[in-house]
Amino acid sequence: MGFYCYILLCVDNTFYTGWTTDPLRRERQHNQGKGAHYTRTRRPVKLVYTESLPDRSAAMRRERAIKALSRGQKASLIEAWRNTCPVFPLPPGG
Repeated sequence: MGFYCYILLCVDNTFYTGWTTDPLRRERQHNQGKGAHYTRTRRPVKLVYTESLPDRSAAMRRERAIKALSRGQKASLIEAWRNTCPVFPLPPGG
């Protein structure tokens, strides 16, 4: 099982950061209103960034680090990721 940190772009143009074992499933959950309270009123959301990490604690640490970034820093992180990974990396079996 893989662990991922992810960023969603909300309909109000804000970012939401979280961690999961399946980014695509988690995006669907957020869009169904079953995700975090923050995203329930900001749907639809779009997955704009993922980062694979070795374990749950690393994913949680990375989530905290990304949440501490400014909006501009998050936008730069997303842009750099898009330039190096234009195709979304599916989790194993995804």
